[in-house]
Amino acid sequence: MTITDIIDYVAGLGGVLVLSPAEGDGSPEISWGDTFFYYAPDGIVPTTTQPFATIVTKNYPGDERSRLDRPGAFRVNIAAGRQAFLDHTGHLPPDADPGVPDTVHAHPVYSGAAWLAVVEPGERTDSVVRELLRDAHGRARARFEQRRR
Repeated sequence: MTITDIIDYVAGLGGVLVLSPAEGDGSPEISWGDTFFYYAPDGIVPTTTQPFATIVTKNYPGDERSRLDRPGAFRVNIAAGRQAFLDHTGHLPPDADPGVPDTVHAHPVYSGAAWLAVVEPGERTDSVVRELLRDAHGRARARFEQRRR
C-alpha cells in the first residue's frame, strides 16, 4: 500500500475530510507531509474530536521507535477501539518493536487510547489495514451523528 492508496481508500468511505498540511497553509511545520482523516461530511475541521486515522512520514519528538527517518518510510495510525486493539495485539501494554514494516502493532505512543499502527503496510497487512480504517471511520461517523442529535 502506498500513501496515495490509503488516502484514496479512506476518502472513498464517504464524509471524510482529508487534511494534508503543507508549507504555506498555516499549519505547524512538524505536520507538513502528514495526513489526517476526520469524519466531517460538512467539510469543516471538527474542534471537539481527534482524527480517526493519520499517516505520518517522519519521527515526532518522543516518537522515534518506528524509525520513520528512513527514506520513503511512513506509518498509518488507526483509532482501532479497545476490542480491535486487543484482537490484534493480544495484550496491553505493547511489547513488540513498532518499527517492523507490514505488521500491525500497538501505536508506540497512543496505545493507551487503543490506537494501532502499521509501518509501510504491504501485502501482509493490506486487508487488515483496510478493515481497521473502515471500522474506525464507522465509529467516527457514529460519534458525529450522536453529537448532531
